[in-house]
Amino acid sequence: MVIGVFAVGALLWGELRHAGFEPVPAGTGDHRWTDRNGNGVVDVDDPQEFVADAHGDYRRVSGVDRLRTLQLTRFGALMLVCALIANALRDLGYMLRLRILTRGELDWRRSFEITALWEFATAVAPAVLGGTSVAIYVIARDGIALGRSAAIVLVTAMLDELFFLVFAPLVFFQVGIDRLFPPQLDQALWGLPIQALFWVGYIFIAVMKLTVFYAVFFRPRAIKFFLVNLFKHRWLRRLRPRIAEAGDDLISASDEFKGRSVGFWLKAIAATWCSWGARFLVLNFIAAAFFPVSGHALMYARQIVLWVVLLISPTPGASGAAEFAFVGFMRDLLPAGALLVVVAILWRLLTYYLYLFAGAVVLPRWLRRTRA
Repeated sequence: MVIGVFAVGALLWGELRHAGFEPVPAGTGDHRWTDRNGNGVVDVDDPQEFVADAHGDYRRVSGVDRLRTLQLTRFGALMLVCALIANALRDLGYMLRLRILTRGELDWRRSFEITALWEFATAVAPAVLGGTSVAIYVIARDGIALGRSAAIVLVTAMLDELFFLVFAPLVFFQVGIDRLFPPQLDQALWGLPIQALFWVGYIFIAVMKLTVFYAVFFRPRAIKFFLVNLFKHRWLRRLRPRIAEAGDDLISASDEFKGRSVGFWLKAIAATWCSWGARFLVLNFIAAAFFPVSGHALMYARQIVLWVVLLISPTPGASGAAEFAFVGFMRDLLPAGALLVVVAILWRLLTYYLYLFAGAVVLPRWLRRTRA
Protein backbone atom coordinates (compact mmCIF):
# COMPACT_ATOMS: atom_id res chain seq x y z
CA MET A 1 0.00 0.00 0.00
CA VAL A 2 2.79 2.42 0.94
CA ILE A 3 4.70 1.61 -2.26
CA GLY A 4 1.59 2.15 -4.37
CA VAL A 5 0.67 5.45 -2.73
CA PHE A 6 4.28 6.64 -3.03
CA ALA A 7 4.35 5.77 -6.74
CA VAL A 8 1.09 7.60 -7.45
CA GLY A 9 2.26 10.56 -5.36
CA ALA A 10 5.50 10.73 -7.35
CA LEU A 11 3.54 10.64 -10.61
CA LEU A 12 1.23 13.42 -9.42
CA TRP A 13 4.14 15.51 -8.12
CA GLY A 14 5.90 15.17 -11.46
CA GLU A 15 2.81 16.46 -13.25
CA LEU A 16 2.41 19.37 -10.83
CA ARG A 17 6.08 20.26 -11.22
CA HIS A 18 5.84 20.22 -15.01
CA ALA A 19 6.40 23.78 -16.18
CA GLY A 20 4.67 25.66 -18.96
CA PHE A 21 4.60 29.23 -20.16
CA GLU A 22 1.90 31.88 -20.02
CA PRO A 23 1.70 35.37 -21.54
CA VAL A 24 2.23 38.42 -19.33
CA PRO A 25 2.36 42.17 -20.06
CA ALA A 26 5.29 43.05 -22.33
CA GLY A 27 8.56 43.50 -20.45
CA THR A 28 7.40 41.80 -17.23
CA GLY A 29 8.18 38.21 -18.10
CA ASP A 30 11.29 36.05 -17.95
CA HIS A 31 11.07 34.36 -21.39
CA ARG A 32 10.20 35.24 -24.97
CA TRP A 33 8.71 33.08 -27.69
CA THR A 34 10.93 32.15 -30.65
CA ASP A 35 8.64 29.93 -32.79
CA ARG A 36 11.44 27.42 -33.25
CA ASN A 37 9.38 25.02 -35.36
CA GLY A 38 8.07 27.83 -37.57
CA ASN A 39 4.39 26.85 -37.41
CA GLY A 40 3.23 30.23 -36.09
CA VAL A 41 1.50 28.61 -33.12
CA VAL A 42 2.55 29.26 -29.52
CA ASP A 43 3.02 25.89 -27.81
CA VAL A 44 3.11 26.88 -24.14
CA ASP A 45 4.19 23.36 -23.09
CA ASP A 46 7.27 23.20 -25.34
CA PRO A 47 10.31 24.72 -23.57
CA GLN A 48 12.29 24.67 -26.83
CA GLU A 49 10.04 27.42 -28.19
CA PHE A 50 11.11 29.86 -25.48
CA VAL A 51 14.41 31.48 -24.50
CA ALA A 52 15.30 33.31 -21.31
CA ASP A 53 14.76 37.08 -21.48
CA ALA A 54 14.63 39.34 -18.44
CA HIS A 55 12.20 41.63 -20.29
CA GLY A 56 10.16 39.03 -22.14
CA ASP A 57 6.41 38.71 -22.57
CA TYR A 58 6.06 35.13 -21.21
CA ARG A 59 6.78 33.65 -17.80
CA ARG A 60 7.62 30.09 -16.84
CA VAL A 61 5.25 28.57 -14.27
CA SER A 62 4.58 25.09 -12.90
CA GLY A 63 1.34 23.51 -11.74
CA VAL A 64 2.35 24.20 -8.14
CA ASP A 65 2.87 27.89 -8.95
CA ARG A 66 -0.57 28.07 -10.49
CA LEU A 67 -2.24 26.37 -7.53
CA ARG A 68 -0.67 28.97 -5.22
CA THR A 69 -2.46 31.75 -7.12
CA LEU A 70 -5.96 30.29 -6.68
CA GLN A 71 -8.74 32.72 -5.86
CA LEU A 72 -12.24 31.41 -5.25
CA THR A 73 -15.44 33.17 -6.23
CA ARG A 74 -18.04 34.14 -3.64
CA PHE A 75 -19.53 30.64 -3.60
CA GLY A 76 -16.33 28.91 -4.69
CA ALA A 77 -15.95 26.75 -1.60
CA LEU A 78 -19.54 25.53 -1.98
CA MET A 79 -18.90 24.70 -5.66
CA LEU A 80 -15.86 22.61 -4.73
CA VAL A 81 -17.95 20.73 -2.16
CA CYS A 82 -20.55 20.14 -4.89
CA ALA A 83 -17.78 18.79 -7.15
CA LEU A 84 -16.83 16.31 -4.44
CA ILE A 85 -20.48 15.32 -4.00
CA ALA A 86 -20.89 14.83 -7.76
CA ASN A 87 -17.79 12.63 -7.82
CA ALA A 88 -19.16 10.61 -4.90
CA LEU A 89 -22.50 10.19 -6.71
CA ARG A 90 -20.60 8.85 -9.69
CA ASP A 91 -19.18 6.04 -7.56
CA LEU A 92 -22.40 5.52 -5.63
CA GLY A 93 -24.19 4.93 -8.93
CA TYR A 94 -21.63 2.28 -9.89
CA MET A 95 -21.93 0.57 -6.51
CA LEU A 96 -25.72 0.61 -6.61
CA ARG A 97 -25.71 -0.85 -10.11
CA LEU A 98 -23.48 -3.72 -8.99
CA ARG A 99 -25.87 -4.48 -6.15
CA ILE A 100 -28.83 -4.38 -8.54
CA LEU A 101 -27.21 -6.65 -11.14
CA THR A 102 -26.16 -9.19 -8.48
CA ARG A 103 -29.54 -9.02 -6.73
CA GLY A 104 -27.87 -7.82 -3.52
CA GLU A 105 -25.29 -10.60 -3.43
CA LEU A 106 -22.55 -7.96 -3.20
CA ASP A 107 -22.84 -5.84 -0.07
CA TRP A 108 -21.86 -2.16 0.04
CA ARG A 109 -18.30 -2.81 1.16
CA ARG A 110 -17.58 -5.36 -1.56
CA SER A 111 -19.27 -3.12 -4.13
CA PHE A 112 -17.06 -0.22 -3.04
CA GLU A 113 -13.88 -2.26 -3.31
CA ILE A 114 -14.82 -3.64 -6.73
CA THR A 115 -15.68 -0.14 -7.96
CA ALA A 116 -12.40 1.28 -6.64
CA LEU A 117 -10.36 -1.48 -8.31
CA TRP A 118 -12.35 -1.21 -11.53
CA GLU A 119 -11.67 2.54 -11.71
CA PHE A 120 -8.03 1.93 -10.80
CA ALA A 121 -7.68 -0.56 -13.67
CA THR A 122 -9.35 1.90 -16.03
CA ALA A 123 -6.91 4.61 -14.93
CA VAL A 124 -3.78 2.52 -15.54
CA ALA A 125 -4.89 0.71 -18.71
CA PRO A 126 -4.93 2.31 -22.17
CA ALA A 127 -8.28 4.05 -22.63
CA VAL A 128 -9.04 2.03 -25.74
CA LEU A 129 -8.89 -1.16 -23.61
CA GLY A 130 -10.37 0.12 -20.36
CA GLY A 131 -10.61 -2.02 -17.23
CA THR A 132 -13.16 -4.56 -18.44
CA SER A 133 -11.00 -7.70 -18.24
CA VAL A 134 -9.72 -6.70 -14.80
CA ALA A 135 -13.29 -6.07 -13.63
CA ILE A 136 -14.30 -9.61 -14.64
CA TYR A 137 -11.39 -11.02 -12.65
CA VAL A 138 -12.11 -8.81 -9.62
CA ILE A 139 -15.80 -9.74 -9.45
CA ALA A 140 -15.02 -13.43 -9.96
CA ARG A 141 -12.37 -13.41 -7.22
CA ASP A 142 -14.93 -11.80 -4.92
CA GLY A 143 -17.14 -14.88 -5.05
CA ILE A 144 -19.23 -14.49 -8.23
CA ALA A 145 -18.93 -17.30 -10.78
CA LEU A 146 -16.59 -16.39 -13.66
CA GLY A 147 -19.17 -16.66 -16.43
CA ARG A 148 -21.69 -14.70 -14.41
CA SER A 149 -19.02 -12.07 -13.68
CA ALA A 150 -18.37 -11.72 -17.40
CA ALA A 151 -22.09 -11.32 -18.04
CA ILE A 152 -22.39 -8.64 -15.33
CA VAL A 153 -19.46 -6.66 -16.73
CA LEU A 154 -20.78 -6.95 -20.28
CA VAL A 155 -24.22 -5.74 -19.16
CA THR A 156 -22.64 -2.75 -17.35
CA ALA A 157 -20.78 -1.90 -20.55
CA MET A 158 -24.04 -2.11 -22.46
CA LEU A 159 -25.78 0.19 -19.97
CA ASP A 160 -22.89 2.69 -20.14
CA GLU A 161 -23.00 2.76 -23.90
CA LEU A 162 -26.78 3.13 -23.87
CA PHE A 163 -26.33 6.33 -21.86
CA PHE A 164 -24.13 7.85 -24.57
CA LEU A 165 -26.24 6.64 -27.48
CA VAL A 166 -29.41 8.16 -26.00
CA PHE A 167 -28.19 11.08 -23.89
CA ALA A 168 -25.53 12.52 -26.20
CA PRO A 169 -27.93 13.39 -29.08
CA LEU A 170 -30.34 15.04 -26.60
CA VAL A 171 -27.62 17.29 -25.19
CA PHE A 172 -26.18 18.04 -28.63
CA PHE A 173 -29.60 19.06 -29.92
CA GLN A 174 -29.96 21.53 -27.05
CA VAL A 175 -26.61 23.30 -27.52
CA GLY A 176 -26.28 23.00 -31.30
CA ILE A 177 -23.91 20.53 -32.92
CA ASP A 178 -22.00 23.30 -34.74
CA ARG A 179 -20.68 24.59 -31.37
CA LEU A 180 -19.44 21.23 -30.11
CA PHE A 181 -16.23 20.81 -32.09
CA PRO A 182 -13.54 23.48 -31.57
CA PRO A 183 -11.87 24.12 -34.97
CA GLN A 184 -8.46 24.60 -33.28
CA LEU A 185 -8.41 20.86 -32.50
CA ASP A 186 -8.70 19.79 -36.13
CA GLN A 187 -5.62 17.75 -37.05
CA ALA A 188 -4.32 18.22 -33.47
CA LEU A 189 -5.19 14.73 -32.16
CA TRP A 190 -3.54 11.98 -34.19
CA GLY A 191 -3.81 14.16 -37.32
CA LEU A 192 -7.57 13.74 -37.71
CA PRO A 193 -10.46 16.24 -37.62
CA ILE A 194 -11.98 16.32 -34.16
CA GLN A 195 -15.52 15.79 -35.47
CA ALA A 196 -14.38 12.69 -37.38
CA LEU A 197 -12.76 11.34 -34.21
CA PHE A 198 -15.99 11.81 -32.30
CA TRP A 199 -18.11 9.99 -34.85
CA VAL A 200 -15.57 7.14 -35.04
CA GLY A 201 -15.86 6.81 -31.25
CA TYR A 202 -19.65 7.08 -31.36
CA ILE A 203 -19.95 4.37 -34.02
CA PHE A 204 -17.51 2.24 -32.01
CA ILE A 205 -19.80 2.57 -28.97
CA ALA A 206 -22.87 1.68 -31.05
CA VAL A 207 -21.20 -1.42 -32.50
CA MET A 208 -20.00 -2.46 -29.03
CA LYS A 209 -23.51 -2.09 -27.60
CA LEU A 210 -25.13 -4.15 -30.35
CA THR A 211 -22.43 -6.82 -30.08
CA VAL A 212 -22.74 -7.12 -26.31
CA PHE A 213 -26.54 -7.14 -26.45
CA TYR A 214 -26.55 -9.86 -29.10
CA ALA A 215 -23.89 -11.95 -27.35
CA VAL A 216 -25.35 -11.83 -23.85
CA PHE A 217 -29.03 -12.13 -24.66
CA PHE A 218 -29.08 -14.21 -27.85
CA ARG A 219 -25.82 -16.12 -28.40
CA PRO A 220 -24.10 -16.96 -25.11
CA ARG A 221 -23.63 -20.55 -26.37
CA ALA A 222 -21.71 -19.19 -29.36
CA ILE A 223 -19.36 -17.38 -26.97
CA LYS A 224 -18.82 -20.60 -25.01
CA PHE A 225 -18.14 -22.52 -28.22
CA PHE A 226 -15.63 -19.91 -29.36
CA LEU A 227 -13.77 -19.87 -26.03
CA VAL A 228 -13.67 -23.64 -25.66
CA ASN A 229 -12.21 -23.98 -29.15
CA LEU A 230 -9.76 -21.17 -28.44
CA PHE A 231 -8.43 -23.15 -25.49
CA LYS A 232 -8.04 -26.45 -27.33
CA HIS A 233 -4.38 -25.81 -28.12
CA ARG A 234 -1.89 -27.88 -26.18
CA TRP A 235 -0.44 -25.07 -24.05
CA LEU A 236 -3.93 -23.86 -23.08
CA ARG A 237 -5.69 -27.21 -22.81
CA ARG A 238 -5.33 -27.50 -19.04
CA LEU A 239 -7.57 -24.41 -18.65
CA ARG A 240 -10.25 -25.75 -20.97
CA PRO A 241 -12.46 -27.33 -18.26
CA ARG A 242 -12.57 -24.02 -16.34
CA ILE A 243 -13.40 -22.12 -19.54
CA ALA A 244 -16.20 -24.60 -20.33
CA GLU A 245 -17.54 -24.09 -16.80
CA ALA A 246 -17.34 -20.32 -17.24
CA GLY A 247 -19.26 -20.71 -20.51
CA ASP A 248 -22.02 -22.61 -18.68
CA ASP A 249 -22.13 -19.83 -16.08
CA LEU A 250 -22.46 -17.25 -18.86
CA ILE A 251 -25.36 -19.15 -20.39
CA SER A 252 -27.08 -19.37 -16.99
CA ALA A 253 -26.49 -15.64 -16.37
CA SER A 254 -27.90 -14.85 -19.82
CA ASP A 255 -31.06 -16.82 -19.06
CA GLU A 256 -31.26 -15.06 -15.69
CA PHE A 257 -30.92 -11.56 -17.20
CA LYS A 258 -33.45 -12.32 -19.95
CA GLY A 259 -35.99 -13.17 -17.25
CA ARG A 260 -35.58 -9.95 -15.28
CA SER A 261 -38.52 -7.55 -15.02
CA VAL A 262 -38.87 -4.11 -16.60
CA GLY A 263 -38.53 -2.59 -13.14
CA PHE A 264 -35.16 -4.30 -12.68
CA TRP A 265 -33.81 -2.79 -15.89
CA LEU A 266 -35.24 0.65 -15.11
CA LYS A 267 -33.41 0.63 -11.76
CA ALA A 268 -30.15 -0.43 -13.44
CA ILE A 269 -30.54 2.28 -16.09
CA ALA A 270 -31.33 4.90 -13.43
CA ALA A 271 -28.17 3.99 -11.46
CA THR A 272 -26.12 4.20 -14.66
CA TRP A 273 -27.52 7.59 -15.62
CA CYS A 274 -26.99 8.89 -12.08
CA SER A 275 -23.35 7.85 -12.26
CA TRP A 276 -22.55 9.24 -15.69
CA GLY A 277 -24.68 12.35 -15.24
CA ALA A 278 -22.83 13.21 -12.03
CA ARG A 279 -19.43 12.44 -13.61
CA PHE A 280 -19.80 15.28 -16.12
CA LEU A 281 -20.99 17.76 -13.49
CA VAL A 282 -17.61 17.67 -11.70
CA LEU A 283 -15.91 19.98 -14.19
CA ASN A 284 -18.82 22.44 -14.20
CA PHE A 285 -18.64 22.77 -10.43
CA ILE A 286 -14.84 23.16 -10.42
CA ALA A 287 -15.00 25.87 -13.08
CA ALA A 288 -17.81 27.69 -11.24
CA ALA A 289 -15.62 27.76 -8.12
CA PHE A 290 -13.17 30.16 -9.81
CA PHE A 291 -15.18 32.27 -12.27
CA PRO A 292 -18.76 32.85 -13.50
CA VAL A 293 -19.72 30.26 -16.13
CA SER A 294 -22.26 31.29 -18.73
CA GLY A 295 -22.17 28.16 -20.92
CA HIS A 296 -22.75 25.28 -18.51
CA ALA A 297 -24.77 23.27 -21.04
CA LEU A 298 -22.08 23.64 -23.71
CA MET A 299 -19.33 22.72 -21.23
CA TYR A 300 -21.31 19.63 -20.23
CA ALA A 301 -21.90 18.62 -23.86
CA ARG A 302 -18.25 19.08 -24.80
CA GLN A 303 -17.22 16.77 -21.98
CA ILE A 304 -19.31 14.03 -23.58
CA VAL A 305 -17.55 14.67 -26.90
CA LEU A 306 -14.18 14.69 -25.11
CA TRP A 307 -14.88 11.38 -23.38
CA VAL A 308 -15.91 9.68 -26.63
CA VAL A 309 -12.80 10.99 -28.41
CA LEU A 310 -10.53 9.77 -25.60
CA LEU A 311 -11.97 6.25 -25.94
CA ILE A 312 -9.49 5.67 -28.76
CA SER A 313 -6.50 7.06 -26.84
CA PRO A 314 -3.63 4.52 -26.54
CA THR A 315 -2.22 6.02 -23.32
CA PRO A 316 -3.07 4.78 -19.78
CA GLY A 317 -6.21 6.51 -18.58
CA ALA A 318 -5.94 8.73 -21.71
CA SER A 319 -3.19 10.54 -19.81
CA GLY A 320 -1.52 13.24 -21.87
CA ALA A 321 -4.21 13.22 -24.54
CA ALA A 322 -6.82 14.14 -21.90
CA GLU A 323 -4.96 17.24 -20.73
CA PHE A 324 -4.19 18.39 -24.27
CA ALA A 325 -7.73 17.81 -25.52
CA PHE A 326 -9.20 19.41 -22.38
CA VAL A 327 -7.44 22.71 -23.07
CA GLY A 328 -8.55 22.63 -26.70
CA PHE A 329 -12.18 21.87 -25.84
CA MET A 330 -12.50 24.39 -23.00
CA ARG A 331 -10.29 27.26 -24.22
CA ASP A 332 -13.22 29.40 -25.37
CA LEU A 333 -15.33 28.58 -22.27
CA LEU A 334 -12.72 29.21 -19.57
CA PRO A 335 -10.46 32.22 -18.99
CA ALA A 336 -7.16 31.87 -20.82
CA GLY A 337 -3.87 31.46 -19.03
CA ALA A 338 -3.17 30.06 -15.61
CA LEU A 339 -6.79 29.59 -14.53
CA LEU A 340 -7.50 27.23 -17.42
CA VAL A 341 -4.55 25.05 -16.40
CA VAL A 342 -5.56 25.13 -12.71
CA VAL A 343 -9.07 23.93 -13.56
CA ALA A 344 -7.55 21.15 -15.69
CA ILE A 345 -5.26 20.09 -12.82
CA LEU A 346 -8.12 19.95 -10.29
CA TRP A 347 -10.31 18.09 -12.79
CA ARG A 348 -7.62 15.44 -13.25
CA LEU A 349 -7.05 15.23 -9.48
CA LEU A 350 -10.70 14.30 -8.88
CA THR A 351 -11.34 12.17 -11.95
CA TYR A 352 -7.98 10.40 -12.41
CA TYR A 353 -5.45 10.64 -9.59
CA LEU A 354 -8.08 10.08 -6.89
CA TYR A 355 -8.72 6.60 -8.31
CA LEU A 356 -5.02 5.80 -8.52
CA PHE A 357 -4.71 6.57 -4.80
CA ALA A 358 -7.92 4.67 -3.98
CA GLY A 359 -6.76 1.63 -5.93
CA ALA A 360 -3.34 1.66 -4.26
CA VAL A 361 -5.02 1.70 -0.83
CA VAL A 362 -7.78 -0.84 -1.53
CA LEU A 363 -5.83 -3.41 -3.56
CA PRO A 364 -3.66 -4.96 -0.78
CA ARG A 365 -6.57 -5.25 1.67
CA TRP A 366 -8.80 -6.74 -1.04
CA LEU A 367 -6.17 -9.28 -2.08
CA ARG A 368 -5.80 -10.40 1.54
CA ARG A 369 -9.58 -10.63 2.04
CA THR A 370 -10.26 -12.60 -1.16
CA ARG A 371 -7.34 -15.01 -1.10
CA ALA A 372 -8.34 -18.68 -1.19
